[in-house]
Amino acid sequence: MQLVAQIWQLVLLPLLLLPASFCSTCPQQCYCSNPDSIFCIQRRASTMPLNLPASTHSLFVFQNGINFLQETDFHGLVRLETLDLSQNELSMIPHGVFGALQSLHNLDLSSNKITQISKDSFDGLVNLERLYIHNNQIQSIHPAAFKGLEHLLELKLQGNQISLLPVLHLPKLLLLDLSFNNIPPPEPADLQTPHLESLKLAGLGLTTLDEGLLRILGNLHDLDLSQNKLVRMPAALISAKGITRLNLSNNPLGPLRQEDFKNLVGLQELDLSSLNLQGFPVDFFQVFPKLNHLTTAENPFNCVCSLSWFPNWMKNAKVELGRIDETRCHFPLINAGRMLSELEHKDFGCPTTITELSDVLTSSSRHNTPDPTTTPHTTNNVLPFVPSEESPVEPDQQLPPEASASPRSGKEHKEHMCPPNICLNGGTCKFDQRGEINCLCPVGTMGIYCENQDESQTPPLSPSVSVVTVPLTKPDQISFHHVKSTSISLDLHQYIEARPNIRGIRLTYRNLSGPDRRPLQLNVPASYPEYTLRGLQPNCTYSICASPLDEPVEETTYTCMEAKTAGVSLQPTVDRPENFPFLVPILGAVAVAMTVVIVAAVAVVLRRKRVKCQTDMDLGEPTPFELEGVKMGLENGTAHQKQTEISPYLPASQNSMDYEVLLIPEQFASNNNTDQRIPSYF
Repeated sequence: MQLVAQIWQLVLLPLLLLPASFCSTCPQQCYCSNPDSIFCIQRRASTMPLNLPASTHSLFVFQNGINFLQETDFHGLVRLETLDLSQNELSMIPHGVFGALQSLHNLDLSSNKITQISKDSFDGLVNLERLYIHNNQIQSIHPAAFKGLEHLLELKLQGNQISLLPVLHLPKLLLLDLSFNNIPPPEPADLQTPHLESLKLAGLGLTTLDEGLLRILGNLHDLDLSQNKLVRMPAALISAKGITRLNLSNNPLGPLRQEDFKNLVGLQELDLSSLNLQGFPVDFFQVFPKLNHLTTAENPFNCVCSLSWFPNWMKNAKVELGRIDETRCHFPLINAGRMLSELEHKDFGCPTTITELSDVLTSSSRHNTPDPTTTPHTTNNVLPFVPSEESPVEPDQQLPPEASASPRSGKEHKEHMCPPNICLNGGTCKFDQRGEINCLCPVGTMGIYCENQDESQTPPLSPSVSVVTVPLTKPDQISFHHVKSTSISLDLHQYIEARPNIRGIRLTYRNLSGPDRRPLQLNVPASYPEYTLRGLQPNCTYSICASPLDEPVEETTYTCMEAKTAGVSLQPTVDRPENFPFLVPILGAVAVAMTVVIVAAVAVVLRRKRVKCQTDMDLGEPTPFELEGVKMGLENGTAHQKQTEISPYLPASQNSMDYEVLLIPEQFASNNNTDQRIPSYF
């Protein structure tokens, strides 16, 4: 008996003292980290696990292959607060199947095959706070499906096939995601959610945004308008001062304007990815004093001097650049493919000699042409010029400011945008089915970019005239006064005098004679009444247009002309003999000596030929001693091959200007809301 008592004390008594929860068994093929949480992952079973403890608070049953639910599956789980049934094979939600889960706060049914939501699908979930039913195949939702969910804080419906959104009367809702559905643009009456803080409307095909919608959502802070069809900033955003996070990526927006964002002073996060941006207006981000995160990935940036301020601004403002590996330069070739964040000021091709603009303006008031030893530095007006290796530049000439060419990109993007100023003379830019640029030219103009007028309106060229100017609009306001084979000096006096308040001139010029007719553009201050375009091709016709720098690009009026550079002589210039009388006797003596040498050489050849022929006759062989045979031999021996005449001033490699333009990889739309993790608003 004493031995039995010892065994009782050592073995049975501790078992009786164990907590009752540890005596409960964990369901088969599940993992119980603690008595309150059960994980049944990848069970490969079509039904719910059995014998679930009544004390369960959190139940995770995802990636199981469950295709049907029964009301008895959740009996007794009166303390259950979180239920995750995502990534299964559910096609429907039986009526009242969750009726016993009155303590449930979080329900995740995402990534199933549910096709409709009925009136009683969520009946009994009176305390539900988060409902995730995104990435299903939902086509219809009953108007009363969410009735009774008065405590709902988050509702995710993105990635379905919903065609009609029921009126959402959810007074406590904070987050609503309607992205990537077939619903029409939501109106104020559709969202009776006065406390909504986050609204995601990506991929709905929106062309505008209802102003009344944002007016009733006075508590809205986060707005996602990505992957829509917005061609300009919605007017509703101008008054949305409470927005702190804004996503505009993957929209065919035109050039960004500072006035469209002037009221978004509280913005902290901004996404401008995939907008076909080549740069930003100077001081564009100064309107966002609280900005701390910026995403500008997958844009074809022109990394020239006008954008040199951007990396320095990011460092000084302490702004984090999102998707930094996808934010790269597209042009020029020297910077193509480089990450924008790695570039320094010198990498943007800015001039090495920098002076204050006031000094340049003072000196230009004294002289008609700028001082060749200094170059004005102003990112607002002047773009420094880095000449291409294919453009011959005279060594004694100063390089003009850089012309930032905008190469055509036909099939680089799914969303096409025409580069600014690509079509001249009022032409309209369009994309064909292959994604290539076409200019629809008005009557009287022709050419790829509408750069030529009707030939019947163009006077014939005189052979003695090396330059011809054809005024297209506003005649006599742009002219030239000096031309070389690689430069044209422009006279802008009349153009500036007609516009006394002009801030600068936007010059656009292109080669109409060569295979590459892409426009080059540069900005010239109004203090330069005379300006020289350098680095041009000889014997080519150029179209040169001017427009006020103050005018918006879409409202710009051009004043254009055509000019032809001088040709390069293939023969070197030799002064006439009368200018050098002492050369006449010298040239005569040289001619006589050359004649004597030629006669002597012919006599020696004939003598050798005669001796050879006599020897052949002595051997009894035929004697082909005809003069024609001798002439034929001489002609064959002295024949010269024709060589292609190539200008010594123009290498053959420069006859065709081949530009290598780095193509941007094709963009794919990404859904940031399809993360496999379980995101939470809190």
